[in-house]
Amino acid sequence: MEIKAANLAFHYKNGPEIFHDISFKVASPNVFCILGPNGTGKSTLLKCLINQFAPTKGLVYYNGRPVQNYSTKELAAHVAYIPQMHVPTFPFSVLDVVIMGRTAHFGYLAAPGKKDTMIALDNLDFLGIIHLAAKPYTNISGGERQLVMLAAALAQQPQILLLDEPTAHLDFGNQYRFLQMVKTLKDKGVGIVMTSHYPDHALEVADYTAVMKDGMFVHFGKPDEVISEKNMEELYDIPVKIIALSGNVKKSCIAGV
Repeated sequence: MEIKAANLAFHYKNGPEIFHDISFKVASPNVFCILGPNGTGKSTLLKCLINQFAPTKGLVYYNGRPVQNYSTKELAAHVAYIPQMHVPTFPFSVLDVVIMGRTAHFGYLAAPGKKDTMIALDNLDFLGIIHLAAKPYTNISGGERQLVMLAAALAQQPQILLLDEPTAHLDFGNQYRFLQMVKTLKDKGVGIVMTSHYPDHALEVADYTAVMKDGMFVHFGKPDEVISEKNMEELYDIPVKIIALSGNVKKSCIAGV
């Protein structure tokens, strides 16, 4: 599946412009990582991509079809979105929360069946959190909730996955596991658009990277080209060193050097 943004801009009513002139095109199974500091508009951009917010200018397309021409249920059958924060309200079990990710595949007035439960359990197992299945969603940590929301998104069986700061609440070990999961999903044909503060995440998993600053893409291209010492120093206003890892072609970005 292909997602295309064409000349997007957004501002709240009577408010300042959040971002402008945003254009890109990504097709499954490519991984596209958007780097940028807080407040530059990354989260708002993702909300425009799923039609939660209507851009004040420009259009979003999925497979050449404007996003507003999809019903909510139809879009959810192809595209999954995980916000940066999710505050639980009711003490549903973790398994029930993940099964809710199957809603787009239910018929009207239909209830989840054995297949939906098995898909939910498979995704909990895939993420290494099947031991949480019976726990109330309100009684687990923020990092665990993030993984549960990811399991629910995967239960949608999307072709495109949109992730807003997906590692923000994850510890070091789970950040590593998340990056390996991204590689696995790519191998399965899933396209991913993710925002991040961490250049190393883009270097590790992304096919394309954009640097977003002052509400626009100031750089776009292959991670090795975009993530340079000069670009990262300008983005985060700190000294940065890019180093090769043990002679491998992979690189790492070190701050404050």
